[in-house]
Amino acid sequence: MSEIHTTGSVPVRPKRRVLLVMGALSTFGPLSIDLYLPALPQMAHQLHASDSAAQWSISMCLIGLATGQLFIGPLSDRIGRKRPLFVGVVIYAIVSLLCAVAPSMATLNALRLVQGLAGSAGTVIVGAMVRDMYEGQRMARILSLLMLVGGIAPIVSPVLGGQLLYVTDWRGIFVTLGGISVLLVVAVTALPETLRPELRHVGGLRRVREGFGSVVRDRVFLGCALGSSVGGAALFIYISVSAFVLEGGYGVSAQVFSFIFGVNSVGLMLSGYVNALLLRRLRPEPLLIGGAVVAVVASVLCLAAALLHAPLAVFLPALFLTVASGALASPNATALALVRHAANAGTAAALFGGSGFMFGALLAPVASIGGASAIAMTCGIALARIVAWGAYRFIAIPGRRTALAEEEAEGGTAPRTPQATERERLH
Repeated sequence: MSEIHTTGSVPVRPKRRVLLVMGALSTFGPLSIDLYLPALPQMAHQLHASDSAAQWSISMCLIGLATGQLFIGPLSDRIGRKRPLFVGVVIYAIVSLLCAVAPSMATLNALRLVQGLAGSAGTVIVGAMVRDMYEGQRMARILSLLMLVGGIAPIVSPVLGGQLLYVTDWRGIFVTLGGISVLLVVAVTALPETLRPELRHVGGLRRVREGFGSVVRDRVFLGCALGSSVGGAALFIYISVSAFVLEGGYGVSAQVFSFIFGVNSVGLMLSGYVNALLLRRLRPEPLLIGGAVVAVVASVLCLAAALLHAPLAVFLPALFLTVASGALASPNATALALVRHAANAGTAAALFGGSGFMFGALLAPVASIGGASAIAMTCGIALARIVAWGAYRFIAIPGRRTALAEEEAEGGTAPRTPQATERERLH
């Protein structure tokens, strides 16, 4: 099993193909959700289920993606990144094919939970691998660039799903998802092991509890995790409701919806690229707050368009800006949350990513309790964005200033855990 060896505190730069594979693995969430979005109304009809029950197939997958990370992240700190990643991708491929033969919505929802649990391996371990290899602004830039690679999935997936509906139904879409995940199984074999054996944790549940405790006591981590989770829930609200709003409310076809969804995803990818460029000159902290403000303004404008019952020609540009602004703050929040937890990278990535999927799973159905309308969707997005800005502004940034002041008072050294000290000695 190949490994990336470090020189000093920052590892040797991995090959571009490694970053491409890592970006592909970060698409488990979009692939699990976006590919069959155009088929949601059809699936609900064929399985004799309500729109709400169909939306729960998204939420169950999100719950699996959230809870699975809490186990796989600490496990990867103990045994390395590559083995749990490989097993997770294999299980994901098998369950995707089982979803294609689900006889009822209840069975499908149960399988979607397992699918999310398996898919969480790709989500959490990619984040931990980035933390293994990079620090500071460089880490934030790599996360933004991975978002560009991962951004291809939400662009291509709904378009592909819409086109597949010409020749198959929702079951065929899950077969396609299984085939894609088989390709990802092959891609995993090309990845190096980024966590060296001598840096892996030993101990049982006590060590896991200590790792979780170290992370949750960090105010910067809590503020960034809360802001990113609630802000990310805004995108999950859009994902779970937009098909019903555009197909049911505005009367667009499944194929036109998939095109609209793909265009909005291009905006999300471009904003991640803009953030990566800005990180060459600016620190993550001002970009975090600035990106959150832009997201709030865009979502409020979209809510106003919905309240005024604006025509599609007005509503769609507002929705585009709302979706695109979602990638301005999140890479910076991730970098700031993980930067002080090199010794618990898998655990920190698990808590950060798991909370995001859990908030999305819980808030997305709430946004459509009164009906999957444009007003309900945009109101939920705007409220989530406002809360996210508050978490960044009043929890994360004050905590960051306090941490920097403490480091300066101690002569420029950050607080060290025993594991971090050992890591430095080995380097």
